[in-house]
Amino acid sequence: MSSNYKALTRAYRPQTFDDIVSQEHVSNTLKNAIEKNRLSHAYLFCGPRGVGKTTMARVLARTINDVDMDVDGEQLNNTLNIVEIDAASNNSVDDVRSLRERVRIPPQTGRYKVYIIDEIHMLSKAAFNALLKTLEEPPRHVIFIFATTEPHRILPTILSRCQRFDFRRITVEEIVARLDSIAQKEDITIDRESLHVIARKADGALRDALGILDQAVAFCGTSITYDELHRALNIVSSERMFELTDALVRKDARAGMALLHNLLHIGNDIQEFLAALTEHFRNLYLAKDAQNFYLIEASNETKERFQKISAVFSEDDLMRLMHIVHEAEFSIRNAQQPRIHLEITLLKLFHMTRSDGLEELLLKLEALDQKLERQSAPADQQNPAEKSQRHTNSPQNPPAHSGSTATSGSPGFTTSPASSASPSSSGSTTSPDSPASASSSASLASPGISGPDVSSDRNASGGESTAPSGNKNTQVDEEADIFGTPTLRRTRNHLTAVTLPANSTGETDREVRGNLALSPKPQEIGDKDLTKRSESKPDPKKTFKKPDTLDDLNIMWPEYLEKLQATTSSMLYFSIQKTRPVKFKKDIVTLECNDSFTSDIIREQQRKLCDTVKEHFGYALRFTSKLVEQKKRTDTVHDPYEYFSSLQKKDPKLQNIVRLFGAELDY
Repeated sequence: MSSNYKALTRAYRPQTFDDIVSQEHVSNTLKNAIEKNRLSHAYLFCGPRGVGKTTMARVLARTINDVDMDVDGEQLNNTLNIVEIDAASNNSVDDVRSLRERVRIPPQTGRYKVYIIDEIHMLSKAAFNALLKTLEEPPRHVIFIFATTEPHRILPTILSRCQRFDFRRITVEEIVARLDSIAQKEDITIDRESLHVIARKADGALRDALGILDQAVAFCGTSITYDELHRALNIVSSERMFELTDALVRKDARAGMALLHNLLHIGNDIQEFLAALTEHFRNLYLAKDAQNFYLIEASNETKERFQKISAVFSEDDLMRLMHIVHEAEFSIRNAQQPRIHLEITLLKLFHMTRSDGLEELLLKLEALDQKLERQSAPADQQNPAEKSQRHTNSPQNPPAHSGSTATSGSPGFTTSPASSASPSSSGSTTSPDSPASASSSASLASPGISGPDVSSDRNASGGESTAPSGNKNTQVDEEADIFGTPTLRRTRNHLTAVTLPANSTGETDREVRGNLALSPKPQEIGDKDLTKRSESKPDPKKTFKKPDTLDDLNIMWPEYLEKLQATTSSMLYFSIQKTRPVKFKKDIVTLECNDSFTSDIIREQQRKLCDTVKEHFGYALRFTSKLVEQKKRTDTVHDPYEYFSSLQKKDPKLQNIVRLFGAELDY
């Protein structure tokens, strides 16, 4: 065994700016500063661990002092011109004072004396203050390079005197490319998927990735396989995550619990399992859109697998899965039984209601809601097909004679076609001879309606006969609403004919037709229920004379309030009702109100008020509000005893009662 073996993290430390991975924005700036001789006296390198902060500082020190490439980066500290200090162990004021004495000594060779202070945030506040003066006005031959992972802990006075460079986290693809290059140099055989596992495990730190690769080589040798790598690192493989996802698709909670038992049995950590599961659901969510593939840190084969499985889940389901697992990551840290808590979380995932079932339920509820709205809508708002169907099947219109046919009438009249018998809402049919049929027919006849005489003549085609000539009353067509109550149905120029069943004496069906011009107004109909349920057309717009003065406006104000009540919300109507016009000038109506709430409503609903006037009266008015504070009470509240004394003075009888009986105030 070789005694001089160096770990990969040390052997492959970059020596030049070009060797540093993913920090080109810093390397290019420093190279330009060296070429143009514009070096600063202090630099601050910030960023996460393992991204090259100390390495960049060493490369900069080597470059500006022209140190030979044969000198290792770790050996730079042995030179007199480059000094590395660990601030974690040299963080006192005395250490900074010693540094201040040494910076006065010029470099023995080269141009600059470079001080690299790592973990600068570990210095105490007193040490920072001691370094402040030297950092602000150092000797011309001194350059300070600070490195830290927590720049927020550095005093602002120190930050303001340094050129700050923020190092970015190294991406998975860049780490994979670097590891692949090193593996080829070291004759290590490793597949692409295993390199992605190492890169994701490193979490953006190339130094950590090289350390993991070194560990894998020590466990597996120079030939590294995917399964052996997971056993070496004791991490949850993506294959196990896909197995768990397949169990979720099948809703097989037993298979999921068995998989969890096996993972915990071989030593997988619960927190790492939850973190891997969260990342797995996140990748599934991103894979639903091919444009988000660049956000998934995996090989192309794994990305295609994510895309195939993600089609089974909806975005809402994946969001809920991520949320459940993410919440479990925090709550399980304080749990007394972490495994039980993890198993409960897993069961939540399996028994979670999928959004597709919820969407189906919502569609059914929406369809039912629309059906109820159609049934509860007024008769004149329904389409003619629905109205005809409901009229035919209503209990007030039993089926006509099977042989009757529809005949065309004269202009202004219509006929009802014969329809097949349909059961009532209760499921039973009513015969023409029954009392219910007689009462139904009687309710259709309105004695106050007169019409033309119609002769009784049997149609030769079989089945249609007209009313007897002696009957002067024309039947009014009705239809039943959803509650079975008859409602009046009108058309523009005629009443729809009603086909009545034959009576008990064997007469044929009678079809009564009446002209709308001969029919009375709804209020003349004897049946009050029909009058209440009939819907008359709105009056056409009328043009009223525009008010000229405030008195004219006050005259038409009640009528305007009436129109406002019928066309606007109750809140706006009651708010305007509490006001009164106090000023009318240039088509602007000023309304006086006693509270700010009403004033705000008037200001917000100006357009609605103006449109109401224009719609019903034919001219436009604008509205504004005037807030008038209510008068405060001027009467003073007396003390009860003083008030009782004042009552005695006003009423002699009360004074005598108090004097004779010794009455006192009790409250």
